[in-house]
Amino acid sequence: MALRPLPPAPYVVAQRHLRYVGKDCLVAFEANLYSVPAHRVQPRQLVEVRATKAQIMLHATTPDHTGQTLLATHQRAVGRGCRIVEERHWDGLPTGAGRRVTAGHDLPARQGRGKSHNAEPAPGSLLGLLSRTAAAHVEVGRRPLSVYDELTGTRPFNTDNTPKEAR
Repeated sequence: MALRPLPPAPYVVAQRHLRYVGKDCLVAFEANLYSVPAHRVQPRQLVEVRATKAQIMLHATTPDHTGQTLLATHQRAVGRGCRIVEERHWDGLPTGAGRRVTAGHDLPARQGRGKSHNAEPAPGSLLGLLSRTAAAHVEVGRRPLSVYDELTGTRPFNTDNTPKEAR
């Protein structure tokens, strides 16, 4: 049995792992990121990574309407921290151009000289949310640092210039 000829197709050894898809359609495997098509996956979808010595194959855990599970095939990255991305995989992802940049409804007006700095913040803005908390209404006492020096019995090094014998 052991002396028979080898089969014509080599036996492919592959590791199989389950990973989640990120919202940027990237799958992390062995400290590298590999892309999958955005129109075929959802964020946090579970995919199967089949890794050979030279290749990474990403498969869906359930077949699509045609019965296929293969999502993408990439060359295996050498090293760590690589991003292996096919640009066409990102077709259909939002570009971020229309996203809001503040938590509030409107951008806050710039406060110039002569305007009151105690104006009430907009109710939905981040500043409005922070000022609603109980910690925003705590009165903080202010005192000079010399009070703490007296309490601890220490003196600042740069204010006392009297010689040691005079003390």
